[in-house]
Amino acid sequence: MVPRNGPRRARVAFSDFAAGQVEDITTEAEIHALDRALVVISVDPGIGEPIPGGATGPQLRQYTDEVESVRVLYFVTALRTVVVVAYVEV
Repeated sequence: MVPRNGPRRARVAFSDFAAGQVEDITTEAEIHALDRALVVISVDPGIGEPIPGGATGPQLRQYTDEVESVRVLYFVTALRTVVVVAYVEV
């Protein structure tokens, strides 16, 4: 039997730094670009590549949306919340 709904999306939260970046968004194109990347990550939090670093704490990941030229840095908590650390236009 096919489920009615797709997989549950991960909750997305922002670090203080990333929240400040979102507040500085001024164009509709920037909003669309970030939104597109966040949808992809919320559907599949493991899609990004791990960023090498220390073993303590959650694994920092990066996802680059080639179409929108946006890179999102994030980590996923044990409760499947995606915490956006920063995003960069590439």
